[in-house]
Amino acid sequence: MTGVLLSFGHGYSAAALARRLIPAGWRVLGTTRSAEKMEAIAATGVEPLLWPLQNAASALDAATHILTSAAPDAAGDPVLAHYRDLIAARAGRFEWVGYLSTTGVYGDRQGGWVTEDDPLTPATRRGAMRVAAEANWRALQQTAGLPLHIFRLAGIYGPGRGPFAKVRAGTARRIVKEGQVFSRIHVEDIASVLEASIARPHPGAIYNVCDDDPAPPEDVIAHAAELLGLPVPPAIPIEEAEMSPMARSFYAESKRVSNARMKRELGVVLRYPDYRAGLAALLAEEEG
Repeated sequence: MTGVLLSFGHGYSAAALARRLIPAGWRVLGTTRSAEKMEAIAATGVEPLLWPLQNAASALDAATHILTSAAPDAAGDPVLAHYRDLIAARAGRFEWVGYLSTTGVYGDRQGGWVTEDDPLTPATRRGAMRVAAEANWRALQQTAGLPLHIFRLAGIYGPGRGPFAKVRAGTARRIVKEGQVFSRIHVEDIASVLEASIARPHPGAIYNVCDDDPAPPEDVIAHAAELLGLPVPPAIPIEEAEMSPMARSFYAESKRVSNARMKRELGVVLRYPDYRAGLAALLAEEEG
């Protein structure tokens, strides 16, 4: 199976998917707001498009599949703000549309489990904007018949986004908040989930995308230090930690996210089912 993927907001997760699709014969078009990134994107085999698109109709006419990773802002979802009507007019042509959301839409569950059927109660402004964006994409699905799939991603890590650099530099911090747990997902497992969904479309589906082991953030830092053979950074109670408002907002939510539907409906077997497997692989890759 091959096609043409139009990737809006072509970033870290979309690039991981493109690395799988292009060798299989796919054509991938990726948008970026940065003219400086065009050359680097082209070097990966993706055809770069500068946002906003000069000829959006042409790009949408070429696409058989759409992936949108663009984050909403105060004005709403940028893709819908610019191209809602163009997408709606072509909804019947697309075989698959994927929207990358976040598990932040669930808000704080005080460490409890959440599934895709739980109510959305975001605890942050970013989470509230994602809830609104999801609703707008689902409205387009209902009115235009868009083959929409929503993926709620947990905390993303992978090459270039691991804790080792900070641990080596001595700047990693083990900030401790009692009962705090996060769910995570390796970027390559995100790509495998998206690839599986493309192969088995189920319009209207919503999937949590996370690994099997929600864990306290301080445990991840400690394990990274142990893998490097370096001292484990001391624990800092969150009440004593100096943090930016953005960083502190992540600690406003604690939950365990279920990936049962993702596994059941898509048949995905995670390559990195927990942070220990993921960090070991990252370190092996870094050390060559």
